[in-house]
Amino acid sequence: MFLRLRQEADAALREALDGSGLAADLRREELPENLLLEESEHADISSSIAFFLASRLKASPKDIASRLVTHAADAVPEGGLISEVRAVGPYINFHASELFFQETLRRIREEGCDFGGLGLKGRVILEHTSANPDGPLHVGHLRNAIIGDVLARVLRKAGYEVETQYYVNDMGRQIAVAVLGAERFGLDASKKGDHAVVEAYVRASRELDTDESLRREAEALMRRYEEGDPEAVEKYRRVVEKCLSGVKETLERLDIKHDRFVWESEFVRSGDVRRVLEALRERGEVVEEGGALVLKLKCSEKDLVLQRGDGTSLYSTRDIAYHIWKSKLCDRMIDVLGKDHELVSKQLAEALALLGVPPPDVVIFEFVSLPTGSMSTRAGKFVAVDELLDKVEEAALQEVEKRRPDMSEEQRRRVARVVGVGAVRYDIAKVSPEKPMVFDFEQALDIEKRGAPFIQYAHARASSILRMAAESGYVRRSDGDFSLPDFDATLLSTESERTLIRELSKLDYVVEKVVRELKPHHLAKYGRVVAETFNRFYRDCPVLNAEPPLRNARLNLVYCTKVVLKETLRLLGIEAPEEM
Repeated sequence: MFLRLRQEADAALREALDGSGLAADLRREELPENLLLEESEHADISSSIAFFLASRLKASPKDIASRLVTHAADAVPEGGLISEVRAVGPYINFHASELFFQETLRRIREEGCDFGGLGLKGRVILEHTSANPDGPLHVGHLRNAIIGDVLARVLRKAGYEVETQYYVNDMGRQIAVAVLGAERFGLDASKKGDHAVVEAYVRASRELDTDESLRREAEALMRRYEEGDPEAVEKYRRVVEKCLSGVKETLERLDIKHDRFVWESEFVRSGDVRRVLEALRERGEVVEEGGALVLKLKCSEKDLVLQRGDGTSLYSTRDIAYHIWKSKLCDRMIDVLGKDHELVSKQLAEALALLGVPPPDVVIFEFVSLPTGSMSTRAGKFVAVDELLDKVEEAALQEVEKRRPDMSEEQRRRVARVVGVGAVRYDIAKVSPEKPMVFDFEQALDIEKRGAPFIQYAHARASSILRMAAESGYVRRSDGDFSLPDFDATLLSTESERTLIRELSKLDYVVEKVVRELKPHHLAKYGRVVAETFNRFYRDCPVLNAEPPLRNARLNLVYCTKVVLKETLRLLGIEAPEEM
């Protein structure tokens, strides 16, 4: 709904620009995107376009705003979502009409979990996580997986057909070392697959540092695998699949599922890598340096090595082949990559441009760490996501036992799992990808810190109010949902009520923003704001003790809040508990 409000404001402001003649000398593309329309504390939507025009027209921003408002007020459709347009100094403020508040609640009630969708079309392939199959996921991979999963959920919400892919790097040197380690030391069958593999990998890595023959053996194994030697392929498959089985278990705990696992080696055996080399020779400047083939690049600060001196391919060439393959299957490609892949992504984009292939949209995220410091899989110094989740869930269980001794052991453990996983996912998602972060699970679990438990508690509170209303006969309950009476939305006139409805209306606005910027933290912030606003409403406005007409209206507002909170949590990959 908030998007519709902004669209009406945008249309009125564009008519005002045309009618006033203030933008007569400007082309449409010279005007700032969205005409600088933003949320405001002083109105429902505000524009600072007058400042932009003032610098070009050499006029007062206040006078420009006053002229624009005269025309914008006439352009607002009668009976629409805008009731008033007002100039406050240099700002142009748009105020929502009564219809806006009524329509917001009506649509949430009618659309339920579908509220906030955008109806966009197209096919998207989103690659995320893609950790090397040489051990379990650690905290460094966690941010990749959660950013990617939230983006996939939001893109689907927006209407896109989304396929998530995990690109399995089965050809790197570290995988050869893991295979040798498994062959020499075996894989511990009593351990989860990825943990068994990393144990063998770490042992082999230590020997590799002092054993030159083992290093040569690893290089020979890599060549045999690339050539498709059946024995080497069987060894690799056994180790990689063993590791992936454990990775999938961890992702499942986080409620993350990939639609497809794509093996890097497929593009060598299919001949795609060879065809990439041939095409780049034709269209780019490929030179030989020390026996290796190198693509000279203009935009990137470093040239791209395509093939080793011994004729074996590199990750870079296989990655180009992978993206060419993906580009034929979708309308848009999105890659979620760590900061250490920033140069690689630029090189990839330039190589793809030479081949006439649109580059992917790349989400680069800074690293996440723990208060204990840095991690290294090769040295065996890392914190596995499994270990982190165990600790968080145990801490959550202690909190649940203190707060809800009336619950059964089974209920407490279920709530602890839901709260623990939610805390991890939310604290990762709430930080903008380009910012580094330190994950502290004790702070993540603190309800007062306004993380996932805070939002989950707001949803549980809304659910509790509706359950009590059902017990009193004010609403009907069936099949786990509530059937509410008709209501008069005009009765919801206090500032707390109007502010809450206004926040509920913004789900589509936030979804659109996440899709446009590919930054999940906007959604995390939104969930927190809705929970805070609902808590203020709960404090200021009695629900069950109100008189019947007002009680019906407030119960509907509580129900709509529950719908939006649940959907927001779902998009964040967090379960919305009915009680806590």
